[in-house]
Amino acid sequence: MAEETTQAAGPIRMTAINSMMDTIRYKAQILARTTKLESGIMGMGILGFAIGLVVAMLLIVIPALMLGAI
Repeated sequence: MAEETTQAAGPIRMTAINSMMDTIRYKAQILARTTKLESGIMGMGILGFAIGLVVAMLLIVIPALMLGAI
C-alpha cells in the first residue's frame, strides 16, 4: 500500500513541476521579446528621430513656400 501512495505522488509532482516550467518558459520568452524590441528601438532611435525631423520640416516648409508664392 505504501508503494501505491509513492507511485501516485510521482506523477502529481511531475505535473506540478511541468506546470511551473511552462510558466517560467513563457515568462522567459516574453522577457526575451521585450529585450529584443527595446534593443531595436534604441539602435534605430537617432535615425528615426532624424527622419521624423526631416519629414516634419518638409511638411511645414513646403506649404509655407506654396502660400508665399500665391
